[in-house]
Amino acid sequence: MTFQEINERIIALAAQKGGQGVSFKFAFPGGIIVVGADGAVSNENLDSDCTISTTEETFTSILNGELNSMMAVMTGKVKISGDMSVAMKLTNLL
Repeated sequence: MTFQEINERIIALAAQKGGQGVSFKFAFPGGIIVVGADGAVSNENLDSDCTISTTEETFTSILNGELNSMMAVMTGKVKISGDMSVAMKLTNLL
């Protein structure tokens, strides 16, 4: 998926599932996606509770179930900064 396709997918998921009470920032080479605590999605570099840094390719593999997210973190394909417990709530969104 391209950055734009990932952005559209996250917007749809956030609209469907609503806010998680915490904010996530996805940092890709192609841009930034921030999902606010209320479920609002922005491409501005806003503060967040947790930042997930990865490539579009790796994120797509995780979304498609081709790559386990924990394995991606353990192998360095995904980097998490900020509140690690917030990252665990991503399973509710994705």
